[in-house]
Amino acid sequence: MALTWAESYLGRVRTSVGDTDTLLFVGARGVILDEQGRLLLIQRSDNRRWAIPAGAMELGESMEECAIREVWEETGLRATSLTPFAFYSAYTYTNEWGHTYQQILMSFRIHAWEGELQKVTEESVDAGFFPLDALPGPQSMVIDETLADLAAFESTGRMVLK
Repeated sequence: MALTWAESYLGRVRTSVGDTDTLLFVGARGVILDEQGRLLLIQRSDNRRWAIPAGAMELGESMEECAIREVWEETGLRATSLTPFAFYSAYTYTNEWGHTYQQILMSFRIHAWEGELQKVTEESVDAGFFPLDALPGPQSMVIDETLADLAAFESTGRMVLK
């Protein structure tokens, strides 16, 4: 069973330090493209934005394990083959609740998975595979950058570092 925000490591740290300090957000995202080249997106339950499955790492997890868990929690799919393609450490952002984070995040291309797509989970109200030229909105601001970084990785074979 998935942890609630309050039970998660990041939720506990945020509660401990309050709303004003910038925290390090360590996490992972998992990019799934199906055999037709359609991108898997979830519609997040918290802000209703369409997003790539992603989230914060828990204590004791690797970034790869975090990506696998987050994709599973948000979609019901279990990643069985994945490759890291981008590492982000320079971005600071403030979310809609006024919490500021410096993001340390790895993006993974998920090549194979098992299970059935769950459109509604504790963290999503919808999910589906969408053609890249017809992605739904409103969208997370990182989708375009993530797809561009995946294309750069696939063309050069070098991990994108930002």
